[in-house]
Amino acid sequence: MPDAQQTVDPEPEAPAAVSEVDGNGEEATGPRPRRRRGRRIALIVLLVVVLLVGGGVGGGFFYLRSVDSRIERVDAFQDVPQEARPPVAAKGAMNIMILGSDSRDPENTTGSRSDTIIVAHLPKDRKSAELVSIPRDTWVHVPRSKDGRHGDRDAKINAAYAWGGVPLMVQTVEQFTGVRIDHVAIVDFAGFKDIIDAIGGVDIDSEREFASIHPPFRKFTKGVQHMDGETALDWSRQRKQFPDGDFARIRHQQQVIRAILDRAASGGILTSPGKLNDFVKASSAAVSVDKGMSLLDMAGDLRNLRGGNLFFFTSPTRGTGRVGTESVVFPDPTKVRTFYDAVRRDAVKEIVGGAQG
Repeated sequence: MPDAQQTVDPEPEAPAAVSEVDGNGEEATGPRPRRRRGRRIALIVLLVVVLLVGGGVGGGFFYLRSVDSRIERVDAFQDVPQEARPPVAAKGAMNIMILGSDSRDPENTTGSRSDTIIVAHLPKDRKSAELVSIPRDTWVHVPRSKDGRHGDRDAKINAAYAWGGVPLMVQTVEQFTGVRIDHVAIVDFAGFKDIIDAIGGVDIDSEREFASIHPPFRKFTKGVQHMDGETALDWSRQRKQFPDGDFARIRHQQQVIRAILDRAASGGILTSPGKLNDFVKASSAAVSVDKGMSLLDMAGDLRNLRGGNLFFFTSPTRGTGRVGTESVVFPDPTKVRTFYDAVRRDAVKEIVGGAQG
């Protein structure tokens, strides 16, 4: 790693089942995944669609088959050197890399997008799901790109996409975590609005009162409040009002994801053909996945998953600092190694315990 003048914030005690680290994150200047026009749905839409349509609804199979046939496919693994990939350590478990962006973020006046990187771990028994957010400014080693022009040096983790697309991002995340990625999904956070409106809004518990920095400058009160799509999207974008900066944005995104899943499962969408049709119609245009992912298979695997057994974590860090002119997030090497070893081995109790330790 190049010499860095570091300003590292201490890591606070994490709440149950969530690993959080203080730090003043800044907007990334690295790559932004390309999106075809019209993608509108939130990061978790892939799991929500699978859970809802696979949950025993009459005609659900045909809905999901329709989504599966229309969804855009990406070649995520062809250019990943097989000899460099981590071995499969827990047969039957599944790890999905989810790449998100917010193409309509008001702060992105230059066309750049605020990246989200999540490793979603589905244990062998499929009784839970563990979603690990990797801060977009995490300082890691990026392998050399296929064309040989980029990489083979330390950089922000999201540089991998600009230098080598999805395959280099897969290779970078696998090298950083030691976890083998089985599937990839790419979605747009701006789609929070559409999916939340389709399910009638969500209930969000705000940790404090604050005002949005974006028009129309909404006032958010402390405690539980019902939000429509525009309001929830605005809430999930806020970071500058919080001492932990971009980590607050990650935390808010995680809260909205959980709220979407809970609301979708209990808000009557399963028994309303109209609501279900609107939801699935929007979802099918929202996400692209790797060529080998089958939504039909996932529906069977995850039909019993709900918000109560969906756990969120943030990849362990030492805080923030600077490398040259860049503001970055420094991983905690010891905690990273221990935490992702538990993910790799499908040791769910250790994953949750590691977030609390």
